[in-house]
Amino acid sequence: MVFSQGDRADAIFQIQKGKVKLTVVSSQGKEGVIALLTGDDFFGEGCLAGQLKRMCTATAMTDCVTVRLEKPEMIRVLRDEPAFAELFLHYLLSRNIRIEEDLVDQLFNSSEKRLARVLLLLANFGKADKTEPVIANMSQEMLAEIIGTTRARVNFFMNKFRKLGFIEYNGGLHIHSSLLHVVLHD
Repeated sequence: MVFSQGDRADAIFQIQKGKVKLTVVSSQGKEGVIALLTGDDFFGEGCLAGQLKRMCTATAMTDCVTVRLEKPEMIRVLRDEPAFAELFLHYLLSRNIRIEEDLVDQLFNSSEKRLARVLLLLANFGKADKTEPVIANMSQEMLAEIIGTTRARVNFFMNKFRKLGFIEYNGGLHIHSSLLHVVLHD
């Protein structure tokens, strides 16, 4: 665990290697996955906007290497290092676009399309030189939490995707680019 929901928000992290899951737990105890992050992603930046406590829990999903920047140091680096400030701003804007796409996906697409999109994103399709067609073992329950459906529906669609040759299971989940047809098909 990198940090827990409710911890003091006093630093920003950047993933050098590995995958991190961000989750939130409601007051009723229901947990939701709000993001899956990979190498070069930042998280915990809410402290720069005055957030005093962590709004989510950050947990390593694989072996991870992260860099921790205390809030005052991050502010200094943003002020004194224009190249880093530009990189960080680009990351934040790109993530904002991704969050908007996720919201539109959740509002307007079927659970089958949402699952296909999440699998493609997990395999880094669309990121230059970062495609990882085999993704780490992820439970169907976690996929269901991410896309907002039941594990049974995820199981149904995973079996369908496998029968159609879009994915393979053998020691890991292998995603084929042909899965894009599910996302692009009306």
